Amino acid sequence: MDKLIYTAMSGAKSVFERQAAMAHNMANATSTGYRAEEHLLRAVPVVSAALPTRTFVVDASVMSNFTPGPLQQTGRPLDVAVQGQGWIALAMPDGTEAYTRNGSLEVSVNGVLQTRSGIPVQGGGGPISIPPDNEITVGKDGLISLKPVSGAQNTVTQIGTVKLVNPQEHELVRGADGLFRLSDGGAAEVDPNVQIAPGFLEGSNVNIVEEMVSMISLARQFELQTKLLSTAEQNDRAAAQLLTTR
Repeated sequence: MDKLIYTAMSGAKSVFERQAAMAHNMANATSTGYRAEEHLLRAVPVVSAALPTRTFVVDASVMSNFTPGPLQQTGRPLDVAVQGQGWIALAMPDGTEAYTRNGSLEVSVNGVLQTRSGIPVQGGGGPISIPPDNEITVGKDGLISLKPVSGAQNTVTQIGTVKLVNPQEHELVRGADGLFRLSDGGAAEVDPNVQIAPGFLEGSNVNIVEEMVSMISLARQFELQTKLLSTAEQNDRAAAQLLTTR
């Protein structure tokens, strides 16, 4: 009885949390460069001499699906998509680095290359500044070249390189802002093998059909857990009646 109650109770709670994660995934099915979130559950016995029968279901790990999403051609010069494995480094306001697959970039009013949310892109020596009145070209290796829109238009100037990294997946943690960081808070090394596709954006890797099927399955699991709690209550009531009649 005791084991049934605690297993069903913690199981229902964990299923509810997985449903919330899947709802978040489906809400980001069209978000550029989004990585689906996955939860793994397992049973854990409570070590106790007094109540050794109690077993909880816990969220063993929260993982991210790092499978690359589909590439979508935009033709926009400041749209870049990482091909295969790798990340675009961002210079955070607190001096640390964060990593994203969302390569929809723009130039701020101050001439700084940044994401749509206003976070500067990390270059070789910090944020990258773009002089005005220039045509911007981003190479496959992240090299940024400028060509004047007036004057000597045959002059090409290289001003910096987008920092591209490829740390181990197990070293990355997702932040509340949706960006990834190294678990030790450090900065990843530049990986020359990482390449980007200019004029493309990477779509979300969320499979909406699989998420919907999983949501239906979780709803049934949640219903089963609540039925088990109801059964435990009925058994407890029946046992109390037997004891009372005696």
